Amino acid sequence: MDMTTALDYSENYSDPKAEVWTYAKAGSPLPKPKNYTGPRSYFEYLQTVKKKDTHGEAFGYKTVNADALGWLVARTTGKSVAELLSERIWRPLGAERGAFYTVDSIGTPFASGGFNATLRDMARLGQMMLDGGRVGNTQVVPGAAVERIRHGGDQRTFAKAGFVTLPGWSYGGMWWISNDEHGTYAARGIHGQTIWIDPAAKTVIVRFASNPVAANGANDPTSLPAYRAVADYLMAHDRAGSRKR
Repeated sequence: MDMTTALDYSENYSDPKAEVWTYAKAGSPLPKPKNYTGPRSYFEYLQTVKKKDTHGEAFGYKTVNADALGWLVARTTGKSVAELLSERIWRPLGAERGAFYTVDSIGTPFASGGFNATLRDMARLGQMMLDGGRVGNTQVVPGAAVERIRHGGDQRTFAKAGFVTLPGWSYGGMWWISNDEHGTYAARGIHGQTIWIDPAAKTVIVRFASNPVAANGANDPTSLPAYRAVADYLMAHDRAGSRKR
């Protein structure tokens, strides 16, 4: 969950020979070419991933980790990620619309990147996290889990990844943690999709995006200051309003 597995697997989207593309082919629901001999589903591909180096030493985001967690969920609960999310999160959240996962050729939900929902419902998810895992009087996610996420991750292992746009950040519990004075943390997609949670400003920002470069480093220099500017403005406006009252 902290993405410090040492695997022989590349997430470099700019490399057409990277394993992430082999994984995408395995998980595609479309018919395989006649001469295709590789894995034909997500779980079948996961069984081919080998260890490389030492676990726990360095951060490295790998899509396969999230799908391995999805597999664990399915095996331990007897329900798919989609079923369990609907039962434990989406319904208690009071979502406005239904959501769905893309699936592979045998119907396995793509846990690591196939989730689809509306902007407003993603904001509801962010608001639930901002409120300590609660929706009204219902504790949807344990408060202790939210606190672990907010303050999780090892900055030293994260620094080894070399993200120049994220100095001082860490990653824990499947979330990106800024470790800034606002206690900001986020869910981030490779094309700029973001759920930005700022506890100090009591603010949730949700962004749907399709940046052509599959790496947040391409939009962080403009996106991160914009999120912070919105939070700072809201905090200043709130202070001004308090003085007037």
